[in-house]
Parts: sequence; C-alpha cells; structure tokens
Amino acid sequence: MELEVRHLRALCAIADTGSLHKAARQLGMSQPSLTTQLRRIEHAVGGQLFARERTGCRPTPLGRVVLSRARPLVVEMRALVTEARATAARADDGTPQLRIGSTASRAIPGWLRRLRHRMPGTETSLQMDVSANALLQMVAAGQLDIAFVHEVEGCPLRLPDGLRRRVLLDREPQFVSLAADHPATRKDVVHLTDLAEDRWMVDPTVDGEWDGLQRMLREAGLNPRVLHGDYLTAATLVATGEVVTVCQPTSVARPDMAVRPLAGDPLGVRLLVAARTTAELDAVYGELEAAYWEAAAESPAYQGWLLGSRPDMRPDDRPGDRPGDRPSDRPGERSTTPVPIPVAVPVSAPPPPPDLGPATSQDLRPTLL
Repeated sequence: MELEVRHLRALCAIADTGSLHKAARQLGMSQPSLTTQLRRIEHAVGGQLFARERTGCRPTPLGRVVLSRARPLVVEMRALVTEARATAARADDGTPQLRIGSTASRAIPGWLRRLRHRMPGTETSLQMDVSANALLQMVAAGQLDIAFVHEVEGCPLRLPDGLRRRVLLDREPQFVSLAADHPATRKDVVHLTDLAEDRWMVDPTVDGEWDGLQRMLREAGLNPRVLHGDYLTAATLVATGEVVTVCQPTSVARPDMAVRPLAGDPLGVRLLVAARTTAELDAVYGELEAAYWEAAAESPAYQGWLLGSRPDMRPDDRPGDRPGDRPSDRPGERSTTPVPIPVAVPVSAPPPPPDLGPATSQDLRPTLL
C-alpha cells in the first residue's frame, strides 16, 4: 500500500485527539475503519506508530518521526486546496463569495443583515453545525471563510494550524430554560438545588456540552436523570414541564417557557470567530459584535444579569476601546486577560427595520454604565 494524504491526515488526527474514537469522529468515519486503516499504515511503514494505552493513544518513537514529516505535508496540501477552492468559489461573473459557518446563535440574523447591507455585491452563504471543531476544520480546509463558534468551559476546541481567531466574549454565562409554571420561576435567579428533582436534556452531539453539563451537576452534588435529544425537541419538552435544559442567555422567554440565570454562573462558554487571515476577521467582526449585543438587548433575563453583574462599569471601560483590550489574532493564541463584560440597558431609540440595513455598531450596542 502506498501512503496517501488521507493516511497522513488520519495519523495527525489520532495524535491530536489522543484517541482512535475521537479521531474517527473528527474524520467522519467509524472507529473500526480507522483502526483497520492504522494497521495498514503501520504495515506500510514497517512498525508500530501508536502505543495503545488505557488513557488513549501515544505516538511511539517511530510515530513521532513519521508525524514530524506528515504534518508539513498535510498543511501544504490544505493550503493548496484552500487556494484552489477560494478561486473556484467566485462565480463566473466575478461575484465574491462569503461562506459563513456557525453554531447556534441568536446573533446570526442580525449579523447576516448587516453584512448584506455593508457588502451588497457579495453572495453570503450560511452553514450551521452542532460541532464547533468540524466548522473550524472546514475553515482550515477552505470549505468556509469564517466560523463563529462557542467553546464550552473546560472543553477546549482544537484550533487547526494556520487559523486566526478573535474572541467576541471571553465568558458568556449559560442560563436555564424551564416551564413557565415551574416553582423555580418565582425567583429571578435559579439555584441548581431548585432543580434537584427535574430531568435535564442535552444534545450530546454538540462539542463539549455533555461534559460541561455533567461537570456542572456533579460540582453541585446532583445526579439527575439526563435525557439526550436535540434542542428543538428540548424546547418542546421544557414547555410541557418534562425537562429543564441549559440555554444561551440571549434566549427569549415564551408564554409557556421561562429563561433564568443560574446562581453563581456555574457554566460558561467562550464565543469566538475564526478565519484564515486577519483581513477576513476584520471584514466581519464589527457586524458580528453589533448583532450579538442587539440580540442581548432583546433578552430581559440577560439584560437583568448584565445590569447586576457589573454595576460599576464606566463608558471608557468598553471592550476594545483601549489599547491591549482586543484579544490577539495570532494563530492558536488565547486571551489571558479577562474581557470586560458590557452592561446592557434598554436602548432609547428602536433599531432600524431589517429591510433598512444596519446603523453603526454603536447605535445597537448596549450602553456601558
């Protein structure tokens, strides 16, 4: 058997994840198929590349040598494909394309609206996915230009080599959605112990969310029954009182469903946007930031949390207004300085109708106190 780029990509995935199971999921194949492929690769190179241990897979000395040569080749092939796809992405008439990928967010409609009006000659496409890691891989492979994703606390994402990222919010607290007639809704802030008798629902296909929920409940000393299901199903079951579920703070309550902050903010996510170049980030970041805070301003629960969390914030404390506030764009580097959290208050003037396009970011961004 001759080694191909797909074989080298598989070796890199196993090394990066430390697990055949996780690598198979990342590569979109079954674990038995990946195990068989690894055996053939090891037969082709003449030795064992990974030591199988109880904690996962660890490269052998031979594996480290092969990986040191494989990684540059995979990166070069990715760059070749990226350049070719970027060229092919333009229509015959020269219309530029903007391919966006995102995990679920209420900021998406406002973001697309703003981009459409700021770049009227650009054809924008959107691909939603529950896996932030899959979207980041698609950006690295040239299948997407931009990815807006969330990283669950304690479950770091795998940022592919060569990508640049910018943090929109260093820590977004996660709220809880529950039936409107649930006894806990009598409080403005819900304690996890108030939900000790409830069943929870989580979508295990969303990167990090199952682990994040389990850790949150374990630290609270709770061991409730947890059901698996997508969040559309979860919303239906929440409304009927069957389950409670973690939700984004920008979620808006309904007559049959309430949204509340959790006491102590036991679970948070980092919101970030990634691209292959800083220029691509600069082209979309301002519109995304404005759209996010517009969505935040539409959620009374989030408004209340923001007002209560940072009552001492002054106008000159706005993130990004001072040198050094904006997280680094260098590949793989994460912000180590906490990003100040804006405090949202009701906007005095109503936002423009969707068909009129966006005003400036300052018009819709929540005011800082």
